[in-house]
Amino acid sequence: MPEPQVNAAEAADLSAQQLAERVRDRMLAHDHATGALGIAIVGVGPGTSHARMTVRRDMLNGFAICHGGLITTLADTAFAYACNSCNEVTVASGLSVDFLAPAHEGDVLDAECHEQSARGRTGIYDVTVSNQRGERIALFRGRSYRLRGKSVVDDGHTHR
Repeated sequence: MPEPQVNAAEAADLSAQQLAERVRDRMLAHDHATGALGIAIVGVGPGTSHARMTVRRDMLNGFAICHGGLITTLADTAFAYACNSCNEVTVASGLSVDFLAPAHEGDVLDAECHEQSARGRTGIYDVTVSNQRGERIALFRGRSYRLRGKSVVDDGHTHR
């Protein structure tokens, strides 16, 4: 996939939604882990994202349920796309996850992320992971840290 290019003048004319979509496209162009796990970024918006993953046989642990680390990776992926959506390079500074129910082979897991707070260089984001029946599988809270002066898609313009 060719890497999307956006210069500062173009970014200034983008809506917050358009910018979030450009950031998603730029991140996806380099996100090998997401691709390897078959995670799809279903949607993004300012401070939000929706990621989806189907549980495969190679994702099962010794109890024939989805490995908790892979559920966490799905949630962390949604977190990453949400907290970078405003075009400032943002990394995780910590996370917690609570597993509520098992996921099984063939389950389609949706991770919905929403920004709870973004002040200064830090943010808090909550992710709910549910299966195709709407049953909650996990709750994830991520803490983020914004790197100053580093944009995802251009030379410094941000949309905050």
